[in-house]
Amino acid sequence: PKPLDGGEEAYGRRRRGGGVRRMCGNECCRQGCCCFECVETSEVGVVERCGKYDRLASAGLSCLLYPFEAMAGRVSLRVQQLDVGCETKSSDNVFVSVTISVQYSVAQESIYEAFYRLTDPESQIRSYVYDVVRSTLPLMTLDAAFEAKEEVANSVRKSLTDVMSSYGYHIHQALVTDLSPDLKVKTAMNEINASKRLKEAAYEKAEGEKILLVK
Repeated sequence: PKPLDGGEEAYGRRRRGGGVRRMCGNECCRQGCCCFECVETSEVGVVERCGKYDRLASAGLSCLLYPFEAMAGRVSLRVQQLDVGCETKSSDNVFVSVTISVQYSVAQESIYEAFYRLTDPESQIRSYVYDVVRSTLPLMTLDAAFEAKEEVANSVRKSLTDVMSSYGYHIHQALVTDLSPDLKVKTAMNEINASKRLKEAAYEKAEGEKILLVK
């Protein structure tokens, strides 16, 4: 029904005005002024406005005002593992290959630091692992290095925790998963152990025969 106040002309103007407003809204959407981004579970999006940090976007759908706002990147909150291989020499001049597994994650309260202060966290972690391993194992003999795996792991974890916490990273664990000497050294060690066991076996056999002769 047409309104009584203002007559048909006023009613037509209001209808036409409403149509213009609806058309402008649709046109704005078609031009992409409103942009949607999805952030996965266990991730946090970093939103920038005109190139400057603005806010964090939690998991789910986020609305951005294009072209002023953009999703600069996403930070994973999952625990990640980095395996670092390193070669060094023991104090008795034996080359040893060491593999250390570092488990780390981004601290939820330090997402800004983790995203903006460090470009490549894996390279940073590798550098400190190399430094600790190559300054610790050369002070030990090969046998002592096998016995001190936990000590090496604790040194790596402490060093990484002291450094990476300022960049927003939490070090959960550092494990020495492999410690292997050069193949020739390993073969020689096996031969030494085999010779030792053969010698012990021959001694036990001789003792047994001696007892039988006495009887």
